[in-house]
Amino acid sequence: MKNKRRIHHLINQIYGPAIAGQIVERLNFVIDKYRGQIPDKPSAGLDERDIILIVYPDQVQEPNRAPLQSLREFCEYYLKEVVSGVHLLPFFPSSSDDGFSVIDYREVDSHYGSWNDVKSLSVNFRLMFDAVINHASVESSWFKGFLLNDKDYSDYFIEVGGSPDLSGVVRPRALPLLTTFNTPKGPKEIWTTFSSDQADLNYNNPAVLLEILDILLDYVRKGADFIRLDAVAYLWKEIGTPCINLPQTHSIVQLIRAVLDEAAPTVMLITETNVPHEENISYFGDGTNEAQLVYNFPLPPLVLHTFFTEDAQVLSRWASGLKLPSERTTYFNFLASHDGIGLNPVRGILSDADIENLVRTTKARGGLVSYKTDTSGVQSPYELNINYLDALSISDEPVEITLKRFITAHAILLSIAGMPGVYFHSLFGSRGWPEGVTRTGRNRSVNREKLDRDALRAELESTTSLCAQVFTQFKHLIYVRAQNPAFKPYSEQHVLIVNPEVFTILRIDKDLKKSVLCFHNVSAKSILVNVDLSLLPYKYPIRLLDLISSEQFEVDKLLSFSLAPYQSTWLAN
Repeated sequence: MKNKRRIHHLINQIYGPAIAGQIVERLNFVIDKYRGQIPDKPSAGLDERDIILIVYPDQVQEPNRAPLQSLREFCEYYLKEVVSGVHLLPFFPSSSDDGFSVIDYREVDSHYGSWNDVKSLSVNFRLMFDAVINHASVESSWFKGFLLNDKDYSDYFIEVGGSPDLSGVVRPRALPLLTTFNTPKGPKEIWTTFSSDQADLNYNNPAVLLEILDILLDYVRKGADFIRLDAVAYLWKEIGTPCINLPQTHSIVQLIRAVLDEAAPTVMLITETNVPHEENISYFGDGTNEAQLVYNFPLPPLVLHTFFTEDAQVLSRWASGLKLPSERTTYFNFLASHDGIGLNPVRGILSDADIENLVRTTKARGGLVSYKTDTSGVQSPYELNINYLDALSISDEPVEITLKRFITAHAILLSIAGMPGVYFHSLFGSRGWPEGVTRTGRNRSVNREKLDRDALRAELESTTSLCAQVFTQFKHLIYVRAQNPAFKPYSEQHVLIVNPEVFTILRIDKDLKKSVLCFHNVSAKSILVNVDLSLLPYKYPIRLLDLISSEQFEVDKLLSFSLAPYQSTWLAN
């Protein structure tokens, strides 16, 4: 009953009382359609074992096999005890943007496999599905019907007439906001936030929202444990506003949450909003009514800044300020993904000079930079396009040093509060793919190479290969993390300042009275660490165990030890 009241209130808030009752009635029909069809799963929640693999459906390829089948077999063989879930990037028929220009939301692209293949993957892994609901492909039947003035789709997209002032609209990319399409009634200017192939859906039309809610419940019926709302910040358009993070957008996210709470309460909502930090975390709502997880977008560029400067002070200050509105929300932490490394989330955290240093260093290490046009017409960098291992590599240095730096960066990822997401290419030590950029003309392709299964297996079976070394050390960190409840996504987090070159964080699980004190040397020099443990919740003397190296420390209040260059030490009581 509580969820139904929330649903009615939110629809009234979005569309007004005159038509709210009618929309609620139609939505109840949609929800009732899926009752009894959605799997009745126990509430799994999240714990220290939860890590999500971010991967394309055709990431692992072999001749004459559906890629989803190859991916499932690969994951079951290598990753069953490593990751708990898989963020399966869009596997729907698509016309561009590596799957994010969806032609048909309800079908699996036959080049990848079938819904049965997706279901098979869900047997051993929790699945995250993408809800690419800000826009649809111009090749979709929806958009084609819209252009032909089909009554079913006549108001599904946003036509802009006249010459309104759109200069205040926030632009995520340096591309035109409107695209002209020819129709039987003449040319139309259509809103296309991300590209001319991606027409924005019109949520002013409640039929669009009802159709999307139906699709999301269908995803849950077909195995989704997490629903990722892609680019959701841009959902509602209102001429005369920036058209980003509008109140109606938050109301729609709250409505999606309410519908899921009613029909599928174990499913978690995660918002992908690549915006400044305070705007990003607004999608937690009050801690109960919007997303259970939000992407922690400042983390990837801040970790790069930390290693570029060999100074952890900015990262420490930022991490010490991370707060959550409730014990039912947490961050989705990541360093690399299928997209680039966004810079907008660290504006206000890093200085302009620091951001310029990120840009300059990325270019020096073979990376690319994508730009957007701001409201004054000036182009500014918004994304670094580089493989994360390449970003942490210095020319002519021994690969062993690069490996240490890379693994310590990911030790930071695995130690901070939240659920980690690990990109496939990071887990297996891939390098950048500049040929992909040449082939597609898109900077993001540098980190989107698809791999041959036999070649990847050979790399993993060669103990001297970089791929095998990265995977072995990464896997060890993950195993260590999974054994200690202090690393639960919701456990307490306290940042300690012990040395400018050392990122130090204390994680505490109050229920089981477990704690882990994590030290990460971000510099190329040995660091002597001294910590007065009398300030921490320990009884003395105490024996501490380094979970990573198995070294033991007998401590009576003062902990003193040396950290080698780029060494991580996780001390458990």
